[in-house]
Amino acid sequence: MLKKTLLLTLFLFLSSCGYEPIHSKKNISNYDFSINKISFKGDRDINLKIKEKLNNYTLIRKEKNFSLNIISVATKTIQTKNLAGDPTSFKKKINIKIQVIDQNKSINNLTFEEDFNYNNSSNKYNLRNYEREIKNNLTETATDKLIFKLSNIK
Repeated sequence: MLKKTLLLTLFLFLSSCGYEPIHSKKNISNYDFSINKISFKGDRDINLKIKEKLNNYTLIRKEKNFSLNIISVATKTIQTKNLAGDPTSFKKKINIKIQVIDQNKSINNLTFEEDFNYNNSSNKYNLRNYEREIKNNLTETATDKLIFKLSNIK
């Protein structure tokens, strides 16, 4: 009975915590920039994830308007091997280079590098899905940093 009461009380307190995503459409008014044009080169999966995250900033026009040229690259390297020469751990790295052009034609170059080390798996299907998830998470982290940098450009 005590467990049920504790669980119910904990649920009531946590369910009304007021969580809101930082980059939701509701909070977009906190950032004072918009994006006119985005051009992409490089890794298709990374570019689609970046486009998805930056889409909210292309819908609303603000005083600071930017055009972005984005080049993305994803690499996978072997970190360690066992005695037989089979890889035991990998490093997934994404590199995103962004050229930011504002309405005054001044250019800022930004570079974001994110990496993650992980172990090999005997199940190649699970390993491939895990690598895809790692790539998505690294891209989201880099995009969040990009949004923060764009909001701080004077």
